[in-house]
Amino acid sequence: MIKGIGIDLIELSRIKQSIKRNPRFVQRILTEREQEHYGTLKDRRKVEYLAGRFAAKEAFAKAFGTGIGKLSFQDIEVLSTEEGAPKMVVRAHEHLTIWVAITHSDSQAVAQVVLEQV
Repeated sequence: MIKGIGIDLIELSRIKQSIKRNPRFVQRILTEREQEHYGTLKDRRKVEYLAGRFAAKEAFAKAFGTGIGKLSFQDIEVLSTEEGAPKMVVRAHEHLTIWVAITHSDSQAVAQVVLEQV
């Protein structure tokens, strides 16, 4: 049964400005394992990666119905499967099946999350 659907769109320029303004922004948004992967990326790809994870986490919060204020960015982790697809795990919500899609354009990142309760 579908429990919720969420979507979020973020401008890459907004993420790039946030990184420049606040060096701790990356640590606030990404978990340690996400930060490890982030550190292996080149300039533009770093912004796309961070924007995609930010959008995915916001989309989860919307799908869950609480907004990000009730959850922490650190409670939500988006890693990749062996095939490269995003896979989301949320602390204390392991009972949910989470479907996540992330895409980028030259100027935006979009993520959609569908929550399924089995």
